[in-house]
Amino acid sequence: MTSLFQILMLLIDVAFFIVIAHVILSWLISFGVLNMRQPIVAQIWDGLNRLLEPVYGPLRRALPPMGGLDLAPLVVIIGLYVVEIILRNNVAFFL
Repeated sequence: MTSLFQILMLLIDVAFFIVIAHVILSWLISFGVLNMRQPIVAQIWDGLNRLLEPVYGPLRRALPPMGGLDLAPLVVIIGLYVVEIILRNNVAFFL
């Protein structure tokens, strides 16, 4: 059962890094460092959006408008940390 705990922790880590990659890529596109006309950038951006929009969409509708500031990634990161804390505090159930 320890392997189940480790797999869950790995999935949380992967999700965290995907959200961070999406945030960094959005900043780079917004500041003009990356060009959306480059095919690889457009494909990565589209893939990350397709992957994260089912998570971000309901959060964006629930969060109040912040004048162009998107807080959905922050809420997702906090949620991932909450799930990680809950799993770590209940690791005895996986032993």
